[in-house]
Amino acid sequence: MTKLTPELLAKMVDHTFLQSTGTQADAEAAAADAARLGTYSVCVSPSMLPLATTTARIAAVCGFPSGKHHSSIKAAEAEAAVQDGADEIDMVIDVGAALSGDFEDVRLDIAAVREAVPGPIVLKVILETAALTDEQIVRCCEIAESCGADFVKTSTGFHPAGGATVHAVELMARTVGPRVGVKASGGIRDWAAAQAMIDAGATRLGLSGTEAVLEGGTATGY
Repeated sequence: MTKLTPELLAKMVDHTFLQSTGTQADAEAAAADAARLGTYSVCVSPSMLPLATTTARIAAVCGFPSGKHHSSIKAAEAEAAVQDGADEIDMVIDVGAALSGDFEDVRLDIAAVREAVPGPIVLKVILETAALTDEQIVRCCEIAESCGADFVKTSTGFHPAGGATVHAVELMARTVGPRVGVKASGGIRDWAAAQAMIDAGATRLGLSGTEAVLEGGTATGY
């Protein structure tokens, strides 16, 4: 078990602002909060880039939140985000393809984005684990690793099936850890939940209510 302090936890957090009604000023405020709180990165929509100078790394989502964009569109979106200053890309797979057993489509989708934004850009692959079976989660993790992804990620935080669970994080970590990082996101709203995800094998967390969690309170949001 990793004994967390607020400082250590902050360094594992992607401080996330992905509200569809958010303004540019809101995104800039989120970036400033990330710098002030000492989080690993700030994660925003690609349309919010470029951001003003921030001491946090910048992550941008891709194909978010449905994953139903054509692979070429996801690749172009990721490439544009990097050109606008993103250090990391959090892409959403076509969850329906995974549910249908079309794993070659899943592979081609991830590969297209990885080719568009090669290392050292960090690529995280969002699976929507709450919507998948264990077998589908394992297969998608294996595919993500084979495509050169740096992280597999549980959730967008916007899917009706739910967000991160300890079970899903444990399964992902057993499948690809420590070769590939595991990011837990969606529904992590207090310190105990954050600790549980890290104990299960998460190496990065996506939080929107970061300050409340770091202070030991309960966050709202996704």
